[in-house]
Amino acid sequence: MNRRLFIQAGAIGSLVASAPFLIASHAQTTPATGQKRQRIVIQVSDNDPAKWNLALNNAKNLQEDVGAANVDIEIVAYGPGIGMLKLESPTGARIADAMKANVKVLACENTMRGQKLTKDDMLGGISYVPAGVTEIMRRQIEGWAYLRP
Repeated sequence: MNRRLFIQAGAIGSLVASAPFLIASHAQTTPATGQKRQRIVIQVSDNDPAKWNLALNNAKNLQEDVGAANVDIEIVAYGPGIGMLKLESPTGARIADAMKANVKVLACENTMRGQKLTKDDMLGGISYVPAGVTEIMRRQIEGWAYLRP
């Protein structure tokens, strides 16, 4: 292993090892309940309605379990997963319901450019990020939990 790969592997290992501490240190307290506010970012990179439904079920179950007022949820779609955010998406109605329940759904603009999609091709109400992977990484650094169903 050359020196550069060794240093990169060590940096990644340190980040992974410190993740539980980052999550704990970045939890926010909900003023009304005094409970720590939970935050999770969910990755969807598969063009599969079953995967999307699983992610949406996870979000709904989490809100029911800890209370919707106690959790911030982002679903980040990129790569093939962006297909379920198109206007004709078979999961469009469920995605709309999730957004009404304060689940933030984000589409990767890099993927959209690569697939020659515009915002007019996408479901209404979704949000956009320049790069889905960067959004997920940024949220993890901020202490958000990560899930890939």
